[in-house]
Amino acid sequence: MAAIQRPMTESAFVRETRVIMGGEAVITIVGGSQAMMDDAFAVAERCETDWSRFRSDSEISRINHLAPAAVEVGPLTVALVAEMIEGFVLTDGDFNPTLLPSLLSVGYVESEVQPALRTDRDARKRLFTSLDGIRLDEESVSIPDEMSLDPGGIGKGFAADLIAGALMLSGASGAMVSFSGDIVVAGEAPDGKAWRIGIENPFTLDGHVGVLGLSEGAVVTSSQRKRRFVGGHHLIDPRTGSSAASRVQTATIIARTGVRAEVLAKSAFLREPEALLEWLPTVEAAGLLILDDGLELQSDNWSDYVVSDR
Repeated sequence: MAAIQRPMTESAFVRETRVIMGGEAVITIVGGSQAMMDDAFAVAERCETDWSRFRSDSEISRINHLAPAAVEVGPLTVALVAEMIEGFVLTDGDFNPTLLPSLLSVGYVESEVQPALRTDRDARKRLFTSLDGIRLDEESVSIPDEMSLDPGGIGKGFAADLIAGALMLSGASGAMVSFSGDIVVAGEAPDGKAWRIGIENPFTLDGHVGVLGLSEGAVVTSSQRKRRFVGGHHLIDPRTGSSAASRVQTATIIARTGVRAEVLAKSAFLREPEALLEWLPTVEAAGLLILDDGLELQSDNWSDYVVSDR
């Protein structure tokens, strides 16, 4: 998934690409400055420092290692864990932030952009089917001794939400924040119209299955064709602890926030496609699923966002 920009005819913008939060990050600011861009990436760096499971000194790693003790953390980490709980409830457990032991078992041990960074296995840890044991207050988080949290995609979505919101509050006319293809947009696009986002075809190296026009909100694409390991892929079924068995190859979800789109994308690989697509509009979302035979299935409201079929 990629942003598609038209020629600049109306508004000045700045755009920068860096490798951060486990992949390529692209931030575009309309009516902004380089100082605003630097501030935006500083937030991304803070999020990665606090949330990466590949950093032993991150706040998430400290929560995991020191469980069940209450660990003092910053307000953004408290907010992230609260979003994890909300996502678990919304999806009836399809999104589950305690899957780290299963991810390590299938082989997702090393950082994709910094292979020297690894997550060590802890024999105490296991998958949980309830998050009732998590405790939050304004300054600390505690989890059960056998639990471990992995921000994964929800961390990227939340960081994109935070940065896009902060840019608008700081005076930008518009912003697009993309972390490894998870995209959040707000305000005015460079051409004064909607932000254009191409949905990649999972069966080809180039080309799109469609182009979306979005003025506000988030688009997330999750794929089982990427991040494949000896033991399976990274999309874990929390009911089995193994890689999800699904005909869905990629799921693209449109929602009001990056967090919401991320958690809903997990359900796409665990529910029957037709049921998933009927459910999405009831939670203010839309979706496109591409199956293993190339068949494209859409929620009834998907066409509301499409500006080009190809």
